Amino acid sequence: MTQNTPNPEPSEGEDPLADAERIVNEAAAELGDIDADEQRAAEAIEQAELKAAEHLADLQRLQAEYVNYRKRVDRDREATSELATTKVIESLMPVLDDIAGAREHGDLDTDSPFKSIATKLEDALGRLGWSSFGAKGDEFDPQIHEALMSQPSTEVEVPTVQQVAQPGHRVGERVIRPARVIVAQPE
Repeated sequence: MTQNTPNPEPSEGEDPLADAERIVNEAAAELGDIDADEQRAAEAIEQAELKAAEHLADLQRLQAEYVNYRKRVDRDREATSELATTKVIESLMPVLDDIAGAREHGDLDTDSPFKSIATKLEDALGRLGWSSFGAKGDEFDPQIHEALMSQPSTEVEVPTVQQVAQPGHRVGERVIRPARVIVAQPE
């Protein structure tokens, strides 16, 4: 059985009003501690937000540096590739000139092994970005043609390539060697 005890009467010397004041003061002190805790928490959050903003700025800067690095590496890789292709084509220019001369003289008109080899070589270089230019009848362009000689002609209205001494070579848009030509000038 449980024993029920009635609410104890205040003992002598205890003042219920003093007890109430004491409880209120303790609660106020706890509230003061809560306010201080809230203040410290707000400061900690503010510090954390500042630190997060610094880290975000660092991350964004690093990301921008990485993007720039990748672009520079890709650009350098492309330039190195183009330079290597240019060097190969420069070393093959005499062979390409011989092929152009053979084609001009009709040596590549028949289905010969030499025609097959010449076609394969030009196709392989074409896949690397090489192209040959300069043909009889083209309008003379000093950016891509080198005039070896100029002759007056009544048959043209603008400076025109009359004969190609050596075809020009380019890789992409870069001219490796201009076409060496004889130009017909209008009278």
